[in-house]
Amino acid sequence: MTTQEIKEIFLNGLWKQNTGLVQLLGLCPLLAISNSVVNALSLGLATTLVMTLSGSGVAAIREVIPNEARIPVYVLLIAVLVTIVQFLMNAYVHPLYLVLGIFIPLIVTNCIVLARAESFASKNGIRASALDGIAMGLGLTAVITLLGGIREIFGHGTLFSGIDLVFGEAAKPLVITVVPNYHGFLLAVLPPGAFIALGMLIACRNWLTLRAEQKTRKKSVTSNAIPVT
Repeated sequence: MTTQEIKEIFLNGLWKQNTGLVQLLGLCPLLAISNSVVNALSLGLATTLVMTLSGSGVAAIREVIPNEARIPVYVLLIAVLVTIVQFLMNAYVHPLYLVLGIFIPLIVTNCIVLARAESFASKNGIRASALDGIAMGLGLTAVITLLGGIREIFGHGTLFSGIDLVFGEAAKPLVITVVPNYHGFLLAVLPPGAFIALGMLIACRNWLTLRAEQKTRKKSVTSNAIPVT
């Protein structure tokens, strides 16, 4: 793979084809878990790990899987990987595992994971598929974490609330109180608040893309203009 191809994969995953802001896939966990930075980041990283490993696995066995059986095989591979991640979280970060609950095993049914396995990993090599899984996963993680930060600040006035679920009681001082003596804004932590915040992020991303396209057009017109003598 060339450097340009690697850059294109990451640009697609993080911006052009961002699963949360462009493809709008996996909205169930995106909206349900994004009530705090810690929850969102944890689920995002778990999904990234599954996407990276499943993409590599699909790319490795794509030549030997009959076309008619590819989807069941992909789902089985993803289910095995999710089960491993679930057991690891249960063993090492049990309090966080309890908070994330059903959304960890539901990674199996996340359309993002299966869609990338079918559309990319089944047609490309192991390295490219692994990079695609990392890029797409990090794109989702960035959006869900940003969404979690916005909702946590407006909902509770804090950041990194619940970090002790990952690092133990000693990590409680790491919680940042953004707004002291804040009584909370209930809408921000409810599902409607998640939809509103996500809609604002999508609008912001579309505005930035449109602005960049307009600048590119202006530069192209200026460079192609014929000087009048």
